[in-house]
Amino acid sequence: MGHVPNSLTLLHTNDIHSHFEMMSPLAQEIGAQREAAGEEPVLLLDIGDHMDRAAVETEGTMGQANIDMINLTAYDAVTIGNNEGLTFTPEMLALAYSGLLCPVVCCNFVEKATGRPPKWMKRHVILEKQGIKIGITGATAVFASFYELLGWDALDPEAELQKQCRLLAPQVDILIVLSHLGLPSDRMLAERLEGVHAILGGHTHHVLEEPLMINGTAVCGAGKFGRYLGQLRFGREQEGASFRFLSGGCITVDPALRDTLIAPAAAIHLERGREVLQETVAIIDRALPLDVQGESPFGNLLAQAVRRFTGSPLALVNTGQLLGPLPAGTVTTGMLHGLCPSPINPCIVKLTGLDIRTALEQSVTAEFRDKAIYGYGFRGHILGSLAVDGLKILYDPKAIPYDNSMTIWIGGDRLEDEREYNVGTLDMFTFRAGYESIANGREALFLLPHFLRDLLRMELQTPGSLEQCEIRRWEAVTP
Repeated sequence: MGHVPNSLTLLHTNDIHSHFEMMSPLAQEIGAQREAAGEEPVLLLDIGDHMDRAAVETEGTMGQANIDMINLTAYDAVTIGNNEGLTFTPEMLALAYSGLLCPVVCCNFVEKATGRPPKWMKRHVILEKQGIKIGITGATAVFASFYELLGWDALDPEAELQKQCRLLAPQVDILIVLSHLGLPSDRMLAERLEGVHAILGGHTHHVLEEPLMINGTAVCGAGKFGRYLGQLRFGREQEGASFRFLSGGCITVDPALRDTLIAPAAAIHLERGREVLQETVAIIDRALPLDVQGESPFGNLLAQAVRRFTGSPLALVNTGQLLGPLPAGTVTTGMLHGLCPSPINPCIVKLTGLDIRTALEQSVTAEFRDKAIYGYGFRGHILGSLAVDGLKILYDPKAIPYDNSMTIWIGGDRLEDEREYNVGTLDMFTFRAGYESIANGREALFLLPHFLRDLLRMELQTPGSLEQCEIRRWEAVTP
């Protein structure tokens, strides 16, 4: 056997979220780091949320564009994040990952039917770089009730990682955990897992300019959107000795860099994605204006779509889900994707009249309408007002907020504060994001894998929907 090197460079990325404009600069920086390492082996890993269906390239190719980028950049292994696991059906994932040239590693994600990982995923791998054996396992964030609806079981990450680390530690020179769990979990895992050289993190988009050293483990994170490349070096004093952490940090990626292989490939995927999204959904005879500060036909259409799809007597949705008005004429899948990019699903909850009233009263205040929202699948900017269907609301715009000046009708009856109602709404609200009283709802039923843009498509194809969305639900009355 030839000489085994005494050092290794590890490069890592996370939460790229389909920022294709950064994949070429990132690939160029990775190439530069590989060159700088000379004869020394280099390992490249991704920690999930590489795919995001808000991007045309990903939506139009169902993730194939991302797989192509990963292959062209020559990653050694990747794990999945919630953006892969929750926004693609099992069939879509199997199709996308069948073309991947490196292993997908995750130990806490199994098929409900078999109790085993899908064919395209491994609980761990042992990679060899010039004789250095690197053990890799990974875990992804547990959104149990959502995963169950898609046919997955998300297992307890710590328990599963413990098993894999115990199995791998005696067999390898370096042990790495790919964690799409978030920084608080990574800190805890570093305390509790034995023999792990590094936990490479994601999910919470944290940038650690220097790794946190906890219990001899380097805890790392390289931000989001491909703006940083994580770098670690491991070494040993002589062959046969143990490898240990030498140095680590984050390299800021210059967006002006260009990789000759990746840049043209990304442009082709954008073109292909746009072509696929040219499909005509409907031809409409009027424009649907949008007002995120109040009521408008496009907001009402979204509320109608959710109410019809959920079969609920009323629906509550935030207008910030929509990024602009819908013009008259031909409506394509690409237009709906551009105007409603968030991978958010409808759901049904049981809400008291008081919780509905609270949300509606908040909706007329600038404090709530202008609130910036981050995460929870939301790809808009601000929360926006509440659009409703199935309700008639009389309110005094000059009244002091929350002074009970609102009269709310559901069907032909007054809303009763104590009574419970079935409400069609959005999964985002169940995380206490935005209109928090909606999260008090009981017995949430999540309707996966449909996104809001899928519901808009159905609503636009429903006779009479355009006339209906122009009927006002909110009526200003001044005493």
